[in-house]
Amino acid sequence: MATKSGRTIAHIKQRSVGSVLLRWESILFLIFLAVNIVNYSLSPDKYFNTSNLLRGLRETLVSGMIVFPMAFILLLGDIDLSVGGNVCLSATVLGLVYNASGSIWLGILAAVATGTVCGLINGLLLTRFTELAPMVVTLATNILYRGISEGILGDTATKGMQKVDWFKSLYFGKLGDIYYILIIFLVLAVIFGLVMHKTVFGRQMFAVGENKRAAKYAGIGVEKIRLIVFTLAGFMCGITAMFYCAKTGSVMSNAAEGYELDAICVCVLGGISTAGGKGTLPGAMIAFFTIALLKYGLGLVNIKGQIINVIIGALLVVVVMIPTVQDLIKKHRIKK
Repeated sequence: MATKSGRTIAHIKQRSVGSVLLRWESILFLIFLAVNIVNYSLSPDKYFNTSNLLRGLRETLVSGMIVFPMAFILLLGDIDLSVGGNVCLSATVLGLVYNASGSIWLGILAAVATGTVCGLINGLLLTRFTELAPMVVTLATNILYRGISEGILGDTATKGMQKVDWFKSLYFGKLGDIYYILIIFLVLAVIFGLVMHKTVFGRQMFAVGENKRAAKYAGIGVEKIRLIVFTLAGFMCGITAMFYCAKTGSVMSNAAEGYELDAICVCVLGGISTAGGKGTLPGAMIAFFTIALLKYGLGLVNIKGQIINVIIGALLVVVVMIPTVQDLIKKHRIKK
């Protein structure tokens, strides 16, 4: 659009090549490519074998389900350390109900209801007592939920869920060469991504995470949104418990240990700020598949799990330092 002075005002903000390359998602994609190149160089004959690759990805998808709600929670500036205990308790309930009734559908409904109620409890505690720190509350409920599971199971385990063929196929079944669980995971990624970036609710989450007080003054129901998101996280814990049981066929009280840390690690690596108000779900997905492929590739050359965790931790430390380096570069350019 031209003004009287003859200058043109662009309707769309122009982005330079440099700004695009310095975007977090662009950096993550380069890391993703580097991981694939390194993995291929370590085992060129095995790495791109379709069957092995899909099987390796499948191993990470159950815990990966937690990434979606954790992205929402971190976007709000909150945190949920109870998801592992919630998945454990939900899976325990699924096994108990199935063994008692013989109905896997009833077990699934009980697990999803359990997870949702546990998430609702977290949300109610944090929205009714806003002075409480989410880290402390969810750490306490994590211990509570896992403690209930331990009290129910003791040293025993619920078993037999893989006897139901269709339920077992949720994890092991395929459509062609693609596992059902991978298809479901990708569908969930699209749904959560659309909600996060293309809906009013998503924009409200960004506003709450950016500044809760300003969001309240703007008429956004901050505590209502927090309650919905924590309840949604609980619902996803119930869904995750379903896939966990389909994978293992049994549940012990140590089920889903570390799921919360894995999800937080992926989200932070994906550029979602723990302070809230910043991040993208595509970034989290690139981070998830980067870590999944790194684990798969290093596993092919028989590197121990402890060493893999050290490598992933070091990668996370390096990557989270990138924004600081970028800021230093910008300040140096401004001084010049």
